Amino acid sequence: MKKNEVINYISNWLASYAKKNNMAGFVVGVSGGIDSALTSTLCAKTGLPTLCLEMPIKQKQNQVDRAQEHLSWLTQQFPNVTGKTVVLDTVFDSFSEVTSEEDTSDPALLALANSRSRLRMVTLYYFASRYRYLVAGTGNKVEDFGVGFYTKYGDGGVDLSPIADLMKTEVRALAKELGICDAILNAPPTDGLWDDDRDDEQQLGATYEQLEWAMEQRNLGKNQDDFTGENAQIMAIFLSHHKANKHKMNPIPVCVIPQEFM
Repeated sequence: MKKNEVINYISNWLASYAKKNNMAGFVVGVSGGIDSALTSTLCAKTGLPTLCLEMPIKQKQNQVDRAQEHLSWLTQQFPNVTGKTVVLDTVFDSFSEVTSEEDTSDPALLALANSRSRLRMVTLYYFASRYRYLVAGTGNKVEDFGVGFYTKYGDGGVDLSPIADLMKTEVRALAKELGICDAILNAPPTDGLWDDDRDDEQQLGATYEQLEWAMEQRNLGKNQDDFTGENAQIMAIFLSHHKANKHKMNPIPVCVIPQEFM
């Protein structure tokens, strides 16, 4: 990968899209993770106003620290960047109180975890509407199109996706090239939606490198039966997530009324 060329291409693409659609800049949710760090930096490189929102909801301190370190670095490097922290703890507590009904089943806990992402989406779009900014998505290729590892209408609710054609390993390479801090580069990837320390790879059951391999094999027409041992297990994990989350990756189904009924 020609890293500098890719970096410039994405930044130019972002600036061109904003100009074409008469939008003033970008808003990005910054979590302390590598995907949001890369996305926010690429938006900053456009020279257009870029608002980076940290939106903690009972967040682990190490995640908050990484987000703050990145925001500090970004605002020092780019005068067009503004950082803002919007603490959503009380909003989440109120939402939990009126919806959870003390339900501790797995579906209820997952629904509540996903609600954190959707509350952040609402916040992003509030500021986007206020300033005529575009909400820049932070999903990478294996998450968005491989295993569907994102919240529908949460972090999946965006205006444009600048890094969705990059695998996680490519995201890491570009982030390192841009000088993003070691704390983020070396942190285990996490969606930050849970109260415990679970990371993405624990939830997915495989590393991003393994899932990227499976995605590439699937694109070549290979299936689980084409492999044995660990490779077969990895392919099975990938296909399971892909099938379960297909509804996120497909267009919204529309009930088309037959012409004879009209």
